[in-house]
Amino acid sequence: MDFHIRCRTRAPSHPGDLMREIIEEQAELSVTEAARRMGISRQVLHAALRNPTAVSADMALRFAQLVGGQPELYLRMQENLYLWAAQQQLGARLARIAPVATKRAA
Repeated sequence: MDFHIRCRTRAPSHPGDLMREIIEEQAELSVTEAARRMGISRQVLHAALRNPTAVSADMALRFAQLVGGQPELYLRMQENLYLWAAQQQLGARLARIAPVATKRAA
């Protein structure tokens, strides 16, 4: 497991936090206007920006197109959040899983 996920004491940022900052502070768009330009409802965008909804590949692509970024960033942020949450849920049970030796390609 990646060290930065394993050692965090607080959850990584939700990609919606960054998206909200870009829309409101850098692009100076309302959620309604950003949603209209992205071809989605205001409610769908609002849910992604306020964190109750995971950012999907579809949302990452639409958002990157809107602001000129890389959709992979938002998907990596979402993945880091999923991994952190799973680490918190599994806790010590992971430590009890003994790794096996594997053959490495030469």
